[in-house]
Amino acid sequence: MSGVTARTLRHYDEIGLLPPARIASNGHRRYGEHQLLQLQQILVLRELGVGLPEIGRILADQVDQVEALRGHHRRLTAERDRLDVLAATVSRTIAELEQSRKDGRGMTTINRPENLFEGIQPSQYEDGLRAFPALAAEGARQAAGMSPAEAEAGQRERTAQLIRLAELMAAGADAGSDAVLDEIDGQYRSLTALSPVSADEFRAIGRSCVDDEQWRGAYEAIAPGLAAYQCAAIEAYVAGRLPVA
Repeated sequence: MSGVTARTLRHYDEIGLLPPARIASNGHRRYGEHQLLQLQQILVLRELGVGLPEIGRILADQVDQVEALRGHHRRLTAERDRLDVLAATVSRTIAELEQSRKDGRGMTTINRPENLFEGIQPSQYEDGLRAFPALAAEGARQAAGMSPAEAEAGQRERTAQLIRLAELMAAGADAGSDAVLDEIDGQYRSLTALSPVSADEFRAIGRSCVDDEQWRGAYEAIAPGLAAYQCAAIEAYVAGRLPVA
C-alpha cells in the first residue's frame, strides 16, 4: 500500500497516528478509505519535513479534510516552485562552467539576490539622477504614490534585470549582441515611461553606471565587471537602435 512497509504501518498504529479500520482474525491490519486518505496526508507531510508528533497534532486538529488537502497541495506547489528555482540555478551554473571551460577563462561569479535594493528608499538614488531632473522628478512622484508592495515589486524586477544581464556577460555574450540589446531595450522603455530620454541622455546614464559610486556598487554587487558591461551595452544600444536626432 503506497510503498509503505508493514513495519511502518505498525509503528504508526502503535503511536496512535494511523490506527487500522479493523484487525482481521489472522492479525493483519485492514485499512479503509478514511485511513488511506490519512496515510496520504502523513506521507505528504513527511515529504515536507514535518515530524511525526507534529503530524499527529495536525491530523487531530483537522475539521475539513478537503480543505486540509488543499493546504497540503499549496505547500507542495510552493516546494515544487522552490525546487524549480534551485534546478534552474544549477542549470545556469552548469552552462556558465561549460562556457568558461570552452573559452579557457575563469567563471564569473554571479550573486542572485531576490531584491538587491531591499530596505533602500527610492530617494537614496535620486542623487544619481541629478543630471536628469525630469527623470528624477517623475521617478520621485511615482515612488511617492507607490505602496510598499509595489515598490518592492519594482525593486525585484530591477534586480532580475541586472541578473539577466550578468548571466549574458558570464556566458560570453558581446555587449552589442542582440540578446544584450534586448535587455537594454527593456531598461530604456522603463525610463521613457517616466519621461522622454534622448540618445545623449541615455548614453550619459550608461556612463553613470561606472562613474557614480552608488550605481556602480549595485552592479558590482551582482557580478564583477557588470557596471562596465552595462555601460558598453548602452553605448551599443544607442549606436545601433536609437534613431539619430
